[in-house]
Amino acid sequence: MWDTFVGFMINILLFIYSTLGQNFGIAIILFTLLIRAVTHPLTVQQMKGSTAMQDMQKDKRWIDAQAKYKNDKEKLSQEQMKLYKELGVNPFASCLPTVIQLPIIIGLYQSVIQSLASTPLEILKLTSHIYPNFLDASALIPLNNRFLWMDLSKPDLIAIPGMPFSLPILAIIVVVTTYIQSKLITPPPSNANDQSSQITGMMNIYMPLLMGWLAYTLASGLSLYFVASNVIGIAQYALIGKVNWSNLLPSRKPTKA
Repeated sequence: MWDTFVGFMINILLFIYSTLGQNFGIAIILFTLLIRAVTHPLTVQQMKGSTAMQDMQKDKRWIDAQAKYKNDKEKLSQEQMKLYKELGVNPFASCLPTVIQLPIIIGLYQSVIQSLASTPLEILKLTSHIYPNFLDASALIPLNNRFLWMDLSKPDLIAIPGMPFSLPILAIIVVVTTYIQSKLITPPPSNANDQSSQITGMMNIYMPLLMGWLAYTLASGLSLYFVASNVIGIAQYALIGKVNWSNLLPSRKPTKA
C-alpha cells in the first residue's frame, strides 16, 4: 500500500516534469505548491487548534485553577478537561493535522529521492513505479537533474576560489528559511518563562539546524523542496493573517499579528 502511495506521487511529480519542458527543479517547486494546496485545510485546522490552546492559557479560569491546584496535579487535570469542554477546545486539534500530514511529507520525500535515480538499479526501481498508460518512461528517463547551478541528485556544495572548503549555499538557505518560518508562525507566548514557551524556543533553534544538516548531506533536490515548502508555508500563513512578524525582532515584546 505504501509503495502504491509513493508510486502515485512519483507519477504526479513526473507528469508535472514532462509538461514543463523537463525542468525538474520547477517540477519540485510546483509539486510542493500542489501538496501545500491539498493539505491547506489541515493547516488551517492546526492553526485554529493552536490558537484555541493559546487563548485558553490566558483564560482567567485556567490561571486561577493553576494557582489553586498547583500542588494537586490530578485535580488540575480534571479542571483542565472541564475547561476544554466549556470552551470547546480539542487538545488534539493542533497535533492531529500534523500526524495526518506526516505520511504525505514522507511520501513526498521518497518520491523526490526515487525520481532522482542515478544508478541502473535505482532507475529500474523508478521505472517500475511509472504508470505505462499515463507516462512514457523512455522519454523521461534519465531525468534532467540540472537546475540553476545545482545537480539535484547530489548535495549542493559550491567551490569558491580562495576558500579551503566548499560552501553549502542551499543548506544555508534551508536553515534561514526554516528559522524564519518557525519564528513567524509561532504564536506569541502568554508567559515567556513557562516550560512550553522554552521548549518552543529550543525547537525554533534545533529544527533549522536539523533541516540544514539534512540539506547538507542529502540530494539538493530534497533541499529545494525544503526551501519551496518553507517559502510557501510563510506565504500561506501570511494570507490567512497568522504571521507574527514581531517575532523576528527579539528586542521587541511579541504581539499578535
